[in-house]
Amino acid sequence: MRKKMKLLLTAVLVVMSLGVLAACNSESEANNSEKANEKETSGSLTISGSSAMQPLIAAAAEEFMSQHPEANIQVNAGGSGTGLSEVSEGAVDIGNSDVFAEEKEGIPADELVDHKVAVVGMAPVVHPDTGVTDITKEDLIKVFTGEIKNWSELGGADQKIILVNRPDSSGTRATFVEFGLDGAVPAEGVTEDSSNTVKKIVAETPGAIGYLAFSYLSDDTVAALSVNGVKANDKNVQSGEYPIWAYQHSYTKGEPKGLAKEFLDFLASDTIQEGLLTDQGYIAATKMEVKRDAEGNQSKK
Repeated sequence: MRKKMKLLLTAVLVVMSLGVLAACNSESEANNSEKANEKETSGSLTISGSSAMQPLIAAAAEEFMSQHPEANIQVNAGGSGTGLSEVSEGAVDIGNSDVFAEEKEGIPADELVDHKVAVVGMAPVVHPDTGVTDITKEDLIKVFTGEIKNWSELGGADQKIILVNRPDSSGTRATFVEFGLDGAVPAEGVTEDSSNTVKKIVAETPGAIGYLAFSYLSDDTVAALSVNGVKANDKNVQSGEYPIWAYQHSYTKGEPKGLAKEFLDFLASDTIQEGLLTDQGYIAATKMEVKRDAEGNQSKK
């Protein structure tokens, strides 16, 4: 009997020891996993490019960093051409663009990986006192090529038209020229590097007209024009009825790794796609009823 009790006690001690070892291993694995996660969410990330994307990416970066204090993400604008050039050269980790890399001359598109973050509409915008709310595409082209020089020619105020453009490197300009002006080259006017500056100049200059992403139309300091009677809004972009829109691309040189991959995964998450993205004036690519290829051809999904 005593022998059986000793055997039973020994068995109990063995089981308890195994349990303690298992708990220690589990705790060790959890600690290792936590350390690995900390490693993935630390470090620095540099992003540049599209000013149309900057409000979204900057806001997403702030939210990401609030969740991961060890991560540092710097978001710069400079235009789509700058973003594509810098990411292809390895100067930044992510290059944002309103246009496909294949559309930019001198960019090694085959070396870049496209991450379509969102869709944004773009609208011609005017000073609120212009007196014009709708414009045909034909007249829009005439305005930007300098054929129409005064708003009174379109039933508006007797004001000289002042053109406010983005530089050639701008993806917003490329999108507006291709889908708003049917490829017509804008006449010379004021040229500004950022959408924020375009908005400020148009808002403060009677007779001014420029073009902005919907994400910059959160107040009434500038007025967006309807084109051919179609309002510049998300619904009309999604249906394909409103033509001036672009994908918002985040490009990486090769497949993303580490912090770059984690941030891009965050941009694709419901937190951004169903929340921040919409709040910032963008459209989730998944909600589009039409699609567009690198040649600019639009078709139903």
